[in-house]
Amino acid sequence: MALAISLAACRAAPQLTAQEAEGKHLYQVRCAHCHEDNDLALKKTPRDLHGVFDRKTLPSGIAATDPAVRQNVLVGRGLMPGFAGRFTEEQMAALLAYLHTGLR
Repeated sequence: MALAISLAACRAAPQLTAQEAEGKHLYQVRCAHCHEDNDLALKKTPRDLHGVFDRKTLPSGIAATDPAVRQNVLVGRGLMPGFAGRFTEEQMAALLAYLHTGLR
């Protein structure tokens, strides 16, 4: 039994870096309300962002790149409002770093 537990622990997802952990916090505070929980009762539920960088394109058809995601977050797109002025450069880098983890 102990061997099975040890093997499972070895296969666990790698720990987040400090930057990724900060990005996770920002995601949970500013993004998850719509993109996961929809606790704002939006009529059109925003896309799930898990694995957003695993795909070649964003839901809008734009290439899934850091500049494109940054632009969507800061300026907004479709029904998503822009968040310009709400993220520092360091916070934006942390959020992008976390999104690159696939949201683990």
